[in-house]
Amino acid sequence: MSDRRMWLVNLGVEPYDAAHALQRRLVDWRQRGLVEDTLLLLEHEPVITLGRRADDGHILVSDEVLAQEGIVVRRIERGGDVTYHGPGQLVGYPILHLPSHGLGVSDYMHRLEQVIIDALAVWGINAHLREGFVGVWVGRNKIAALGVRIRRGVSFHGLALNVSPIMAHWEAIIPCGITDGGVTSMAAELGHAPPMAQVRGTLAEQFARLFGVDVVETTVDALAAQAAAAERAETEA
Repeated sequence: MSDRRMWLVNLGVEPYDAAHALQRRLVDWRQRGLVEDTLLLLEHEPVITLGRRADDGHILVSDEVLAQEGIVVRRIERGGDVTYHGPGQLVGYPILHLPSHGLGVSDYMHRLEQVIIDALAVWGINAHLREGFVGVWVGRNKIAALGVRIRRGVSFHGLALNVSPIMAHWEAIIPCGITDGGVTSMAAELGHAPPMAQVRGTLAEQFARLFGVDVVETTVDALAAQAAAAERAETEA
């Protein structure tokens, strides 16, 4: 058991804008000390996101084709280039106060990569880093992407692990601007789609182990109530 707790919120298949707004609320609460660190686990409705320095030319299809496929496009504040999120991909958004963990940005990114590598090892998938690139790979194919933003010491955005997504959707982009490697998934590597609930559990377990925390599941409503109570206590003090 650890003396440090992290909240875990398991969500379903969420519209990107709603999840992004939730992250920003949690970042504000964490910066103000109203809630503890929180890990969001979810899937997204189909979306292409572009980081701060992304090249629009890495989207390879027209707006009409994207609309036909039900894929929206969002430019956001994380680092990195162009990536895709959709159902069947497990997204993790850790809202962490990095100084409390003694982590700088680079160490934090490497810790996230190791969480994914160790989670995949539980499933018998031998994943690795690739020199000069951010993310996690199986052979020459990328199985997980990372992109974060740190605001006043608190992280948001995070990681995306391909469990059993619609692989054809990656044909619409040059993922992360990388042209000398492909994209893979746990389903492709294992020959079957692993249960998403079990993959969520594995990822949360490895996150708890590598960050030295106890992960306790909660809800957004419970966190909102906690933040409101803490804010009232501050006002009354």
